[in-house]
Amino acid sequence: MKRITGLLAIAALGMTLTSAFADDKTPDATLKLSAGSVAAGIGVSWGGGTLTFKGKDYPINVTGLSVGDVGATKIEASGKVYDLKSIDDFNGNYTAVAAGAAVAGGGAVTSMRNQNGVTVDLVATTQGVKFTLGGAGVSMSLKK
Repeated sequence: MKRITGLLAIAALGMTLTSAFADDKTPDATLKLSAGSVAAGIGVSWGGGTLTFKGKDYPINVTGLSVGDVGATKIEASGKVYDLKSIDDFNGNYTAVAAGAAVAGGGAVTSMRNQNGVTVDLVATTQGVKFTLGGAGVSMSLKK
């Protein structure tokens, strides 16, 4: 009985954290990131991705976001971007604004915000991947 109660408590906590990331408002942009292989004990610091804003794709650089999964060959993440009024507001240093939560299928969610008030809710779409933000946060900028 204690085991069932514990499992129910964990499930309730997971649903609470997941609902913290659920937002009823429409995102201003979307974000897609991908990285190559990961070996045991080595994290991946993201190299780039694509920001889609107002129907246009912008290549971006990403540093400071790492994953510690062992043996993954391709890591993918996608996200929703909120409060992006101008494309120039995307550039900046993002820091965590909410605790990570597990999502269905084994992914993980990270919510972060930059100095311009832009918020990114990033979901790992590769099963078992957990994000770690660098000590100074994550730097994301448009490629020039």
